[in-house]
Amino acid sequence: MSEDQEKQAHASPPKATSTMAPTMPDGALPPKPLPPAPPVPPVPVLMRPRVPPKSAIVPLPASVLPAAVAAGLVTAFVMPDDPGAGWFVAGLAFAVAVYFADKRARGDAEPHFRLVNALWAAAALGLLAVGMFRASVWLNVLCVLAAFVAGSLAVVGKRTVNTIVYDVFAVPIEALLSIPWVGRGLRKLGKKQEGRTRPRFLVPVLASALLLLVFVPLLRGADAAFASVVDAVIPELNPGTFVRWGFLFVVAAFAVTGACYLLAAPPLPADDDAPRKRLAHRLEWTLPLGVLVLLFTSFVVVRLVVLFGGTEYLLATSGLTAAEYARSGFWQLSAITVLTLLLVAAALRWAPKTSVADRAWQRGLLGSLSVLSLVLVASALNRMWTYQQAYGFTVLRLLVEVCELWIGLIFVLVLVSLVPLRSAWLPRAAIGAAVAALLGLAVLDPERFIADRNIDRLAHGKTLDTTYLSRFSADVVPSADRLPEPLRSCVLGPVVRGIPEDDWREWNLSRSLARQTPVTAKDGIGCRYLTRP
Repeated sequence: MSEDQEKQAHASPPKATSTMAPTMPDGALPPKPLPPAPPVPPVPVLMRPRVPPKSAIVPLPASVLPAAVAAGLVTAFVMPDDPGAGWFVAGLAFAVAVYFADKRARGDAEPHFRLVNALWAAAALGLLAVGMFRASVWLNVLCVLAAFVAGSLAVVGKRTVNTIVYDVFAVPIEALLSIPWVGRGLRKLGKKQEGRTRPRFLVPVLASALLLLVFVPLLRGADAAFASVVDAVIPELNPGTFVRWGFLFVVAAFAVTGACYLLAAPPLPADDDAPRKRLAHRLEWTLPLGVLVLLFTSFVVVRLVVLFGGTEYLLATSGLTAAEYARSGFWQLSAITVLTLLLVAAALRWAPKTSVADRAWQRGLLGSLSVLSLVLVASALNRMWTYQQAYGFTVLRLLVEVCELWIGLIFVLVLVSLVPLRSAWLPRAAIGAAVAALLGLAVLDPERFIADRNIDRLAHGKTLDTTYLSRFSADVVPSADRLPEPLRSCVLGPVVRGIPEDDWREWNLSRSLARQTPVTAKDGIGCRYLTRP
């Protein structure tokens, strides 16, 4: 081979066989593929590394314990048995203690409390302030329960990744979880105090308390006027009083520590755009809701026929009086609206809305269902109003009417949420609507409103159930004061004579005005009674 041919052979591209795997010797078999690795078994739960609890990671700020003690002492001293000013003072002490403890712990960091927190806190304090103006026990119980919910939402602030149930009960939940947190903080505080001298304020505080315990009883016994002032400020001391003070102190103190524990390590805020598991097929939810829309439409058409047919058509078709017809359908319509609201909430949660068609179906069906449900709400309210006009007003009937109005407002909020198809804000908006309804009910003065409506029925020749009105609180006094005798004394006698004396913690405007109302003693002579159906 010449030199040029040798160079050309080296410059030529390699053969196809050069890219293949090396050839095996004659008679040798290719190696067997390795078997797949066996799956790694999961680590048992008891052998997994232990995650330290939040109470071991988050340090206890120095401002928490003084705030909890201060709020506990104020609550134990000012909390009354009956509705009064003490409830508002206790709520204000809790709000101030949590705010300043959190502010002191954060220092120069970004504050947690913003406008939404302030609105919920104002709502909670407004609900607690009802006890200063309205004496109705059932109204104040509802307002206090709603105030606890609003106060918890005030501490939480923005929505969290947890459910609305957690946000509503966040403070009591975190109060229980904060017990080891407080215990670890006290142990660390005790270790820091070893070898140090006692605080400078400890001896003066103990000396001042001892002097008060010695000289206040002596001065009380020396002058009757000073004794009355002391009795008005300090409640009667007995073993039951100290047990009650201890219970209230523990509840209020741990409520503050729970709120501070939540603020020290708050849960993550919720993401409105977080992916959710939704139904796969449109037919799974459009068919049931479509059937329900057709059913509601047929009911509304029948109601329109009855409306235009008049009372004669109603009596001829149902065989009932107008009042009996109203009573027979109210509770069914109320149950229907509640169940429909649950279905709408489920559809908003699980119905798909990725495509334009899905969103159109969701707006159309849920919008139609909400509008028809509003018609049902109006029908239920009309039935209850008709029934009350026939048989009188009661607390229960007024409350269910308020609940129906609240449900109707929720359906309006649902219609608003269908415009952007965002419903994450609906649960809190529903709670806010309930708080507004309670505050509106307190402004209405429900017991006085009920008494006025029942007294107005006397002008139409109907009887008055004085026994029922005499069981009301002092809120009924302005209405019953315009009754003719002996009905006036029949109502006001049990009400005014049953009002106890209040100290400053139990001060209430209705009870204060009712004590100034003169009442003639009556033993039931001349009182007309009517048994409510």
